Amino acid sequence: MNYIKLLNAAFESFYFDDRLNPTHISLYMALFQEWNSCRFMDEFYVNRRDVMRCAKIGSKSTYHRCIVELDSWQYLSYFPSNNPYKGSKIKMAIIGTSNEPVVGQYNPILEKLAEQYHPRSVPLEGHHHPKNGQVVNLHRPEDGQALVSETNNIKQENYIKQPKGWQAVFVFFEEKGFDADEAKKFFEHYQTRNWQTGDGKEIRDWRAVAINWMDRTEIFDEENKLNKKQASQIKDNLRTTKNKDYGQPL
Repeated sequence: MNYIKLLNAAFESFYFDDRLNPTHISLYMALFQEWNSCRFMDEFYVNRRDVMRCAKIGSKSTYHRCIVELDSWQYLSYFPSNNPYKGSKIKMAIIGTSNEPVVGQYNPILEKLAEQYHPRSVPLEGHHHPKNGQVVNLHRPEDGQALVSETNNIKQENYIKQPKGWQAVFVFFEEKGFDADEAKKFFEHYQTRNWQTGDGKEIRDWRAVAINWMDRTEIFDEENKLNKKQASQIKDNLRTTKNKDYGQPL
């Protein structure tokens, strides 16, 4: 896949599509980055909390509305999952302006054009500046290679199957706004299971599993609050008084 060609085709489609708002585009770009990190696989799995953080979306209802609309407008295919260990499946649509395949060779003209929009006073990461002032990319592809980010390699290296100890779990939960009791429940639950999923498979990244645990905890707490509220309303409706006026008409 050619990163630049896919991105240019997407932005061209955004320009002519009046149905889109900034939230749709922000969500699409977050999913596009994840797609790029997965080396443009045909299908990949995402975690709602991570995508919302990347797209700067604060509301779950906004996230679900936008991703369903992107699906219905054929920017992607969205397959929601009830399995907290796998996440939702995404299949990005191949957007193109012609019948040409999206695979292509590296285009130095496009890269040079993109460099013009970067302030010369701020050096680009991974670039050096010769005496003539020209920006040179040390990782520039050769012989027609497509531009592909190194994010996926870093992401794979950051996977940790098991935490180093209870303290690591406590710190991670505290960063996400959860207390020590919830972190302890999570740690003891998977420690007794040798850090395996319910179907006996080894956990790939304990932090991703912890995020799903937090999501389910939030949903459970919301359902409890709703049930208590409904029970309270029923209780109020059944309240009676001994001071009755039988002279009032029915």
